[in-house]
Amino acid sequence: MRIDKFMNAVNIVKRRAVAQDMITNNVVFLNGVLVKPSKEVKIGDKITIKYLKGEKSYIVLKIPETKTIPKSKMDEYVREV
Repeated sequence: MRIDKFMNAVNIVKRRAVAQDMITNNVVFLNGVLVKPSKEVKIGDKITIKYLKGEKSYIVLKIPETKTIPKSKMDEYVREV
């Protein structure tokens, strides 16, 4: 699954456009490397988002099979580090 779609599907961001904007502004890293919106995410990857007040990192546990998942099930797909 593409990283921009993944971030939207697992509720890291509210909209895919927001994820794409974050990626084009060089604040999203996958395993320590800057990414493009089309980069594929795999189980075990580490997504890091650098905000103005610090950064958040997530480990990919599972790839969703549907377009979106409920917020209550977010912990099944990503774990905040």
